[in-house]
Amino acid sequence: MTTVLQVRGLGKRYGDDWVFRDVTLDVAPGEFVAILGESGVGKSTLLNCIAGLDRPDAGEIEVQGQAIQRLPEAAQAHFRRRHLGFVFQAFHVLPHLSVAQNVGLPLMLLGQPDDGRIEQALQAVGLAGLGERLPQQLSGGQLQRVAIARALIHRPALILADEPSGNLDPATAARVMDALVQQVQDHRAACVLVTHSLGAAQRAHRVLRLTAEGLRPARAADAAA
Repeated sequence: MTTVLQVRGLGKRYGDDWVFRDVTLDVAPGEFVAILGESGVGKSTLLNCIAGLDRPDAGEIEVQGQAIQRLPEAAQAHFRRRHLGFVFQAFHVLPHLSVAQNVGLPLMLLGQPDDGRIEQALQAVGLAGLGERLPQQLSGGQLQRVAIARALIHRPALILADEPSGNLDPATAARVMDALVQQVQDHRAACVLVTHSLGAAQRAHRVLRLTAEGLRPARAADAAA
C-alpha cells in the first residue's frame, strides 16, 4: 500500500517531561484516521510536529517520502504549502479578504491559476454564491467550511484537521464533517483528524487514541470527557 504519511517513534517534551513519545503511524491515500485524546495530551502538538510547525524531540516524519524536519525552514514552508492542507479549529481566515480570496489563497501563493476551482471548492462545501462575503458575515459553521475549502483547494496529499467541529453545535458539526469526508474521498488525500469527540472520530476509517506512551487503537468507550 502506498503511504502518504509515515511517523516513526515520534516524541515531544517540554523541559524534562514528555508530552508523548513512541508515536508511530502510517496513513495511505484516501485514508481518514482520527486520533482521540484528552485535553493536554498533545493532539495539536502532534499535528504541528507532523506539519513541521513544531520540532519533535525524537523520531522521524516523512510526507510523500520527504523527511520534512530535515529541510531548511524556507524549504519546509514551501513543502508544507504545496503538499499539506491544515484545517485549524480557530479557522484562521483573514478578515480583510473575501470568502473567495481566503479560499484561493493557497493557489495564489503557489502561483497556480484559479480555473474555476474556487467556485467549485465553495460549491463542494455548501457555500456556493457566498464568495464575495467577508468572514464576519458568516456563521461559525460556514467559516469552518471556508477553512476546509482552503485546505483542499490545492489538492494536498495530506490533510491535518485540528478539532474542526470542536466549537460548533451538533448539527453544524455534522455538516462540517460531511464536507471534510466528501472532499477527502473526492481528492484521495490522506487525512489525520485530532479530536475529543467520539462522534466526529467515528466518521474515520480508523480511530486511535493518543497517550503519553504513543498511539493505540481506540475502544468504543474511549472518548474523552
